[in-house]
Amino acid sequence: MTAEARLRCRCGEVEGVVGDASAAAANRVVCYCDDCQAFAHHLGRADVLDAHGGSDVVQLAPSTVRFTKGAERIAGMRLSPKGLYRWYASCCKTPLGNTLAPRVPFVGIVVQAFDGGEATADATFGKPVAKILGQHAVGTPPPGSTGVNVRMLVSAVAKILEWKLRGKSWPHPFFDRTTRAPAYPVAVISREERDALRRLCGPRPAAGAAAA
Repeated sequence: MTAEARLRCRCGEVEGVVGDASAAAANRVVCYCDDCQAFAHHLGRADVLDAHGGSDVVQLAPSTVRFTKGAERIAGMRLSPKGLYRWYASCCKTPLGNTLAPRVPFVGIVVQAFDGGEATADATFGKPVAKILGQHAVGTPPPGSTGVNVRMLVSAVAKILEWKLRGKSWPHPFFDRTTRAPAYPVAVISREERDALRRLCGPRPAAGAAAA
């Protein structure tokens, strides 16, 4: 029998399920980038970050994720016109998932979106395999988080290619299959709003990276 993991926002208005839930079918990392930090602060949910500003994320194939209740409460935002789509429950500001455009089969679920949170993620997917982008961490970067983790990068790319080849791009929990457009409303915040959020995060990127 295929294992499942339940999704649930903090107030219970949005629920979902992840099928084929196992460590072999996922990639779990803690990301310290200032964009993930800014997203949490935008939602007023700094509580989902660890002491150094890290977001614990389980990366999954889109077709394994579906919402079973409260889809009308799902909304999205982007920190820039070309930034990641960052999805959340508008009812209680629980972060639900991060995605690129649907041509890249990838959904990153923040562990707080699982019913049971970190404990469920640990039991289902195992502990995080890497910590990344620690140069943006709050305070001293966690050990092993600042260099390029080649093993993790290769694993993530391999999974995305596998999901694409195996047709796991669709159905997608956040995009319409026919139009490829977002299935839920998406707001792009202004540069001024983004800069204000960055002041709540760890060290800012170099000027060139900030303009990306």
